[in-house]
Amino acid sequence: MRLSEQDITNAICVNVAQRRMVKPTDVDVSMMWDEDYGFSAEIYVGGRSQILVQATILEAIEQYMYQQFDMRVFRDQIHLVLDEEIVADIEQG
Repeated sequence: MRLSEQDITNAICVNVAQRRMVKPTDVDVSMMWDEDYGFSAEIYVGGRSQILVQATILEAIEQYMYQQFDMRVFRDQIHLVLDEEIVADIEQG
């Protein structure tokens, strides 16, 4: 299974909204990839920005897969890939 960058962004919005007790539409996400640091995301909530590391992105995807698809997915099954966009390949197991 493959999640698009939009799916990953949605997962992050929902995850951050639940943690900060705001609406998912109140969260803006910008996905990033850097040769030295790998995958990350910059989020904007209430006028403040924060950088999320890859582990936090993977956690958001795990929860999104469970909430949206009723699939229990573990971090070692999720592989972020830089294609034409950032995507998440999820191993079925």
